[in-house]
Amino acid sequence: MGTPSESGVAQQLEIIEACPPAGGSGRPLLFVHGAFAGAWCWSKHFLPYFSEQGFRACALSLSGHGGSPGRERLDWLSIADYVRDLEQAVGTVGGDPVLIGHSMGGFVVQKYLERAAAPGVVLMASVPPQGLLSASIALAFSNPGLFADLNAMLHRGRASLATLQHALFASPVALDELQAYYRLMQPESQRAMWDMTFFDLPRLARERCPPLLVLGAESDILVPPAQTEQAARFYGVEAEIFPGMGHVMMLETHWQKVAERIIEWLRAGEFDRA
Repeated sequence: MGTPSESGVAQQLEIIEACPPAGGSGRPLLFVHGAFAGAWCWSKHFLPYFSEQGFRACALSLSGHGGSPGRERLDWLSIADYVRDLEQAVGTVGGDPVLIGHSMGGFVVQKYLERAAAPGVVLMASVPPQGLLSASIALAFSNPGLFADLNAMLHRGRASLATLQHALFASPVALDELQAYYRLMQPESQRAMWDMTFFDLPRLARERCPPLLVLGAESDILVPPAQTEQAARFYGVEAEIFPGMGHVMMLETHWQKVAERIIEWLRAGEFDRA
């Protein structure tokens, strides 16, 4: 399935898939990336690891991101557009997948649940249902230089390697690895950022929530642990905060601890079975 272009012709969204060597019998997993990124952020560690553990692991690039079409109209893309992308990806992947969203991707998953069901959801360092305003104000006062760099990325600027390291990681990252991530990073839709701040916040009733795992990172300065805990309370669950970890939990040095906790939760909920 595709996303409509301006001409009305459907275009294919990028979905990266890793299948288990012996074939999996459980539900597929569909990973949704955050702002400034694409499906690539899951492909280094999470997709191969989850497939080795017997899961069919798929990652979507939202419109205008990664290998998906729409980069030329990125600033006009809304959270509602990203929700439609997720709906299409769920249909393409099939099998009623468990949804795993990081940062903005977690916000998109919450908005998706307003209009559709999912068997289970994992939110990783997710933008909370209260939106970005509180975290943005806190960052502007605590680290104005970083706040300015991130805003520059919204306006087609480029953050420095030092900013990337500081904003996303708690552990030091090798220079060549950091440079590789830097090349893959991209601008984000200004409209989507405004949607997450004011205009399109989730209105998801707790009783509509599927089984939910909420994970955060102790050293996350973009979505601080307090924001993750606030999101968990909103949905009636407890947040789990990983010590010594930054925002990009799937790329951090100790990414495997996060993956193992998700797999433990999936198996406890019998999501590893058809």
